Amino acid sequence: MKIVIAGRPNTGKSTLFNGLTGTRDALVHDRPGVTRDTLSGIVLNRDYEITDTAGLEHAKSGIAHDSTDMAVTAISESDAVLFVVDGRVGVTAEDTDWARIVHRKTKSPVLLLVNKSESKNRLADVNEFYKLGFGEPVLISAEHKRGFDEIYEFMDKVAGENVQKTPANTGNNQRIKIAVLGQPNVGKSTFVNRVLGEKRQIVQDAPGITRDTVKIPTTFYGRDIVLMDTAGLRRKAGVTDDVETLSALKSLDAIDKADVVILMVDATRDIENQALSIAGRVYDAGKILCVALNKWDLVDTELRDEKLLKLKHQFTNSFHQIIKPLILAVSAEVGTGVQNMFRRIYEQCDLSCATVPTSLLNRIVEKLVESRQPPMSRLKRPMKIKFARQVGTHPMRIAINVGGASDIPESYTRYLRRGIANELKWEHLPIIIEYKKAENPFD
Repeated sequence: MKIVIAGRPNTGKSTLFNGLTGTRDALVHDRPGVTRDTLSGIVLNRDYEITDTAGLEHAKSGIAHDSTDMAVTAISESDAVLFVVDGRVGVTAEDTDWARIVHRKTKSPVLLLVNKSESKNRLADVNEFYKLGFGEPVLISAEHKRGFDEIYEFMDKVAGENVQKTPANTGNNQRIKIAVLGQPNVGKSTFVNRVLGEKRQIVQDAPGITRDTVKIPTTFYGRDIVLMDTAGLRRKAGVTDDVETLSALKSLDAIDKADVVILMVDATRDIENQALSIAGRVYDAGKILCVALNKWDLVDTELRDEKLLKLKHQFTNSFHQIIKPLILAVSAEVGTGVQNMFRRIYEQCDLSCATVPTSLLNRIVEKLVESRQPPMSRLKRPMKIKFARQVGTHPMRIAINVGGASDIPESYTRYLRRGIANELKWEHLPIIIEYKKAENPFD
């Protein structure tokens, strides 16, 4: 069942969305018009899809027009609507206008929610809300989660008596979570729209259009995924707006929630340190990284090989955590290279879930040690590598028992990581090696 939250700007729709989903996915700010794209989630403890929409505005062009157009489309495709008004302000002309449009666009049930009703002293005349034509208004406080029982009853009634209630996000556990990150205006939303095959995200030439991290479940190239379109990341010195700061924090938070991060860069420009910094965060988080060279169709054919080689050298020399960065050329606008990128990503996801036999891993490590002995410790004591085993996946985590001194230098760890990766075809995967001091059985 699809439920849409609608209403004019700054009535508390995003706060309500966060309260019903038990998340902080929607960006919340006192400034009106912060939400631009439609943002979907799952109602907590129920299997209902709920969508937060941008504030409805009368605009003939620009971002407000595109946002409103997407919100109206969501309303027309919904199974139920939560129409939110501000209880402190009362019914406005905009509320009345948009109530008429909701009546025209959908025959689905509508629940009128009078938000910000925690104080009766500041509450407008409740009776005036009846003239919106949605029946009895329900007084709620999205911020304090008051009145939610009536919302749940409405949802359950619409869904029917036999709807099976399952824990939130149950359907998404097996989906590959893919976050799309990058600097502003590199084509992230265009790429997401290309994968979805529809205009789901607002796309304009101006940077900073996307503000929320928008999670979109979909199926692409034979696999179930959750695409996360994020706000563009700029250098801290260039960020002066607090809404942009909150957007950036949500973008970085997407790294921790993702299985794979697609870092989009503009192939027509030189790669900046900001992109390398984002890549460093992804590697440190132990996530699979795919660098997408977008707008590849605009790069001169004669310069492509040289540019690709230069970028691979930049990433390889900047990060010791990865053996061979996965760098692929695409054009989000035209669509070239997109399916190949996802094929390669799926291959790496399958690899990152694999468990290598302990006997095979030990043979690989023994061979590496024979070829290059560990150096002496700082105390001039020999270091002995005794036993290795895989203790985790995604990221690949290897525990190695050592005897004697355990202060193995990073250079030798990089040698082991590279050798293990080459043997097991893990060159594109993050690998973490941990050392454990072997216990003496005679102690």
